[in-house]
Amino acid sequence: MIQPTRRDTLLTLLSALAASTLPSLGHAAPADEGLALGPAQPFSFDRLKAIAEEAARQPWKDERSPYGAILDKIDYDNFQAIQFNKDYSLWSDGKGGAPVQLFHLGKYFQEPCLIHVVENGEAREILYRQRYFDLPAKHPARDLPDDIGFSGFRVEAPSQKTDWLAFLGASYFRSSGALDQYGLSARGIAIDTALPDAQEEFPRFSQFWLERTAGVENEVIIYCLLDGPSITGAYRMVASKDKGAEIDVDCTLYPRKPIQRLGVAPLTSMYWYSETVRRRAIDWRPEIHDSDGLAMWTGTGERIWRPLNDPPFVSTNSFLDADIRGFGLLQRDRNFDHYQDDGVFYDRRPSVWIEPKGKWGKGQIQLVEIPTDREYDDNIVVYWVPDKPAVPGAALDFSYRMYWNADEPFPADLARVQATYIGVGGIPGQPRPPGSIRFVIDFRGGKADSLKRGDGTPEITLSRGKVTLADAFPVVAGEPGLYRAFFDTVVEGDAPLDMRLYVRGKDGTALTETWLYQYFPKLSPV
Repeated sequence: MIQPTRRDTLLTLLSALAASTLPSLGHAAPADEGLALGPAQPFSFDRLKAIAEEAARQPWKDERSPYGAILDKIDYDNFQAIQFNKDYSLWSDGKGGAPVQLFHLGKYFQEPCLIHVVENGEAREILYRQRYFDLPAKHPARDLPDDIGFSGFRVEAPSQKTDWLAFLGASYFRSSGALDQYGLSARGIAIDTALPDAQEEFPRFSQFWLERTAGVENEVIIYCLLDGPSITGAYRMVASKDKGAEIDVDCTLYPRKPIQRLGVAPLTSMYWYSETVRRRAIDWRPEIHDSDGLAMWTGTGERIWRPLNDPPFVSTNSFLDADIRGFGLLQRDRNFDHYQDDGVFYDRRPSVWIEPKGKWGKGQIQLVEIPTDREYDDNIVVYWVPDKPAVPGAALDFSYRMYWNADEPFPADLARVQATYIGVGGIPGQPRPPGSIRFVIDFRGGKADSLKRGDGTPEITLSRGKVTLADAFPVVAGEPGLYRAFFDTVVEGDAPLDMRLYVRGKDGTALTETWLYQYFPKLSPV
């Protein structure tokens, strides 16, 4: 089997999820016809773990549908034309859970997954029937037989006019969050991402079991069987929707073979350009990104903000830590004027925060940034890599909570980075020093509201070179509460320059979170 490339996998996922947001037509289902279900089988999370553990002892099998010739005809347009009939939605009775609709197979999703419904400790498979879907006349899907499986599912609002959670493609899933706008995605696991000597692997959720708690609305319990050439796994996710969305994840992983780079709780996003490196803005819109930075809360309590890059080459940065308290890809800039996009609404894209449960021990956050020249490439990946090796016979357990919100759930009482700017150094109105570059970091919130000139001193560390000019002060114009730090340096050579800055108060404590940045001289605006 030819493994898909990262770009192919993400392109097809984004295309299909765009189609998934279309409304259902809602034709009435015959009263005597509901979802076709298979025979009841005992089910529990422990049983699922046993299934995954046994599968890890067996060779991996490609489960591609035998009807590929027909599915190849269900391209992007034909996939969009398929509408799930909402009268067949699972749990649309208002007695708990949330309505669930199913995704059809198609050209880009030819590995069927099995979907079961769980009640009272028993699971019954939902059998595919063509009647669940409204298909145009002469649509290729009409040539498919019954019982071919599905490609995924989505969880709807009670009205079934919008959805807030979707599982589709490999082990990808995403939520529309607090602002009802889809953006970045999550995955069950990441395998060998951005390794120079190995191709990235995309394990998939091959089976799902869906359960609800009676009387509890907008909450769904999702069990998943992960399957891939290098790994299997059992997942239990409790997904709930209030103002934002939260997903509690418990998983046990069983490696089939040694894995070089195991990425736990991976997030995948898109960053093309922002105000930081403005010459990259070849589109008319001022900024284009699903996320603008990586936030980390280290085991020692330090708060870190790392603005994202569109680098000139694939770049992997590792941040060593022990018992990390949380991390996430955030969209902090919520100003519509900064995007000017009333079609896909980048200002509404969700932020996702990962909160580990228990102690994860030693490891590292890895941030992978991949060059892009368009907005439909998910070119940003972040995940946790444990120090503990992933080898056959040694199960790995992880538990964490995911917050799909407008902001991170546990902000510190520190000024937080709002924007990063890069330009020529020196003093405006005077001759500029040759080769001098200025980095400007704007902070807002927390202690920034009360800071006065002289209250803070920027503490700056560079991987090479020296600081030639630096200061920190409140900005007196515009909206109150903006605090600015800057420094000048001369960058020699083309190698990336790593920088670190925070503002220290008179008592030696931090007034701001720590700003980290990786500067690529080849992308210099000067």
